Amino acid sequence: MDTRQLAVFTADVQSQMQLIQQVAQLVELRAQGLQREDAARLESVAYQIHNFYNAVEDLLKTIAVQFENQIADTSRWHQLILQRMTQEITAVRPAFLSQRSFAALNALRGFRHFFRHALWSADRLRAQLIANLNRSREVLPLLEQDVAKFLQQLR
Repeated sequence: MDTRQLAVFTADVQSQMQLIQQVAQLVELRAQGLQREDAARLESVAYQIHNFYNAVEDLLKTIAVQFENQIADTSRWHQLILQRMTQEITAVRPAFLSQRSFAALNALRGFRHFFRHALWSADRLRAQLIANLNRSREVLPLLEQDVAKFLQQLR
């Protein structure tokens, strides 16, 4: 990757990270005063966690497209892109995600699927929400570290 391409790619990654940070702030805003009995607030927090994961997945797509790191099996695309981002591809790119980031994001991927496909009731949502709220909080600083390390290795 030449200097110009790296500059554009870096700007794209940083822009997406800003969006991820904004969504993380919305997660926190919605989670303030969260009570188990407040179904509307629970759904709002769940929706923002869903948005957070989608924003992270968009970042992964940006990396995959830049490095022609395509995934052919569309039935498992969401799972495979996460796995692929933990792998160094010799002479193409360094690994992007740490194993800790992968584990937290993989759990959030499951929650996103659960929420997006309306596989939940209020009771099931309550049962999963707090753990996934904590995961979203845990993964943001890990992701920031992963991005910084990845971009440094590209230079």
